[in-house]
Amino acid sequence: MRSLIQEAGIETEGRFLNADLCLDSESFRCLCAEMKIESNIAFNPRNGRYDGAYVCFDEELFKGRTVIEHANAWHDSFKALLVRFETKALHWMALHLLAFTVLFIRKINKIEKL
Repeated sequence: MRSLIQEAGIETEGRFLNADLCLDSESFRCLCAEMKIESNIAFNPRNGRYDGAYVCFDEELFKGRTVIEHANAWHDSFKALLVRFETKALHWMALHLLAFTVLFIRKINKIEKL
C-alpha cells in the first residue's frame, strides 16, 4: 500500500482512514502513524488487550462508515452497474437513477409494512 501511494505521488499527511476491524493490527496502526494518516480502526477482540497505549476510536464516525458500506452493497446488487457496459454517459447516469429509484421504492415499501 505504501509503495503504491508513494508511486502515485499522493500526499498522506492529514489524510483520514476509517477502517474495519480486520485491519486492527499493531503494524498497520504504526504504518498509518509513520505516513501521518489519522486512523479510526475498530478494535478486534480476537487480538487481545492493548498494552495501555492510547488509541483513538470514534464510534459515531465508524457508524457513518457502516451506512456508506451498506449503500455501496445495495448499489452493487445491480449487476448491470458493476461493469460499465454503457458507452454513453447519459445512459450510464440513467441506469444509476433507475437503480436509486428502485432502492428508494423498496425502502418505502418496508416502512409502510411496519
